[in-house]
Amino acid sequence: MSISLRSEESKFQIVPSVDELAVSVVVPIRDEFESLPPLVDAIANTLSDHQLSYEIIFVDDGSTDGSTDLLKKLAQSRTDLRAVILRRNYGQTAAMAAGFSHARGQIVVTMDGDLQNDPADIPVLLAKLEEGFDLVSGWRKERQDAALTRLLPSKIANWLIGQVTGVKLHDYGCSLKAYRAELLADMNLYGELHRFLPALAFIEGARITEIPVRHYARRFGRSKYGLWRTFRVMMDMLTIWFIQKFLTKPMHVFGLFGLVSLLLGLAIGAHLTFLKIVLGASIGNRPLLILCIVLLLAGVQLFSFGLLAELLIRTYHESQGRPIYRVREVVEPEVEK
Repeated sequence: MSISLRSEESKFQIVPSVDELAVSVVVPIRDEFESLPPLVDAIANTLSDHQLSYEIIFVDDGSTDGSTDLLKKLAQSRTDLRAVILRRNYGQTAAMAAGFSHARGQIVVTMDGDLQNDPADIPVLLAKLEEGFDLVSGWRKERQDAALTRLLPSKIANWLIGQVTGVKLHDYGCSLKAYRAELLADMNLYGELHRFLPALAFIEGARITEIPVRHYARRFGRSKYGLWRTFRVMMDMLTIWFIQKFLTKPMHVFGLFGLVSLLLGLAIGAHLTFLKIVLGASIGNRPLLILCIVLLLAGVQLFSFGLLAELLIRTYHESQGRPIYRVREVVEPEVEK
């Protein structure tokens, strides 16, 4: 697909290819009844003004405030809106995965449903994407949230995630992002990994950047997030780190720790053997004997875990026909006629 972007009267104009759906806007929501009508209108007006073929996909993640019925009515009365109603509240990661699986556009844009993101920033994301990037992430440079409970933990988390994953962004938590559809096809979401989509994309070899976007204070309802998310973020960050470093070579990490454990155990065992045989010392009541046994057993177990992990990884890739590499493009010589 080719999407051309040109500046005209300080606006981006996006011209999609014929018979192609250019953009899918995926919006996970839960209990956002008041925000839905103005958000739908704002998204539609922005994309229509830029002559862009589009669809809007709202994913209702177990709303209880009437949002479900309102979404159904909107979807029945509009041709550009589809509503995906989940059976219960599964969490934002599952809601985003459901939206991705139903998206038909060549570019997928995600955003929150609370009116804190501005749909007017979507064309700017698309323009940046056309510079050769696979993922453009929004950066809420002037974020309108509580400083102590939201801004400070977010800054710490963004710095820490950047150090661990190597993908250094100012704002991992911003939902306003634009992806190429083929990139999302290579990414499987589970758990609470929606916060780490740029890191997952980096694992797939994506070109990633971020640009400042507008951010507004919440107008309706209340935030679904708090400090309780910290533990989940830490655990997910460790998961991403392991996937990034050892997805195709788990034996490297388990084998390394297993080897260290075995060598330490053998060294202590040799020392105790020398004391027993050469010096005739009693070793039955020494803590070193217990440590030696524990280290040897741990080494054997770690090697066993590494072998099992290698088998699981092989099954994972081979059963899905999933290659361990990603091809960006193939350049071949022109055939002379």
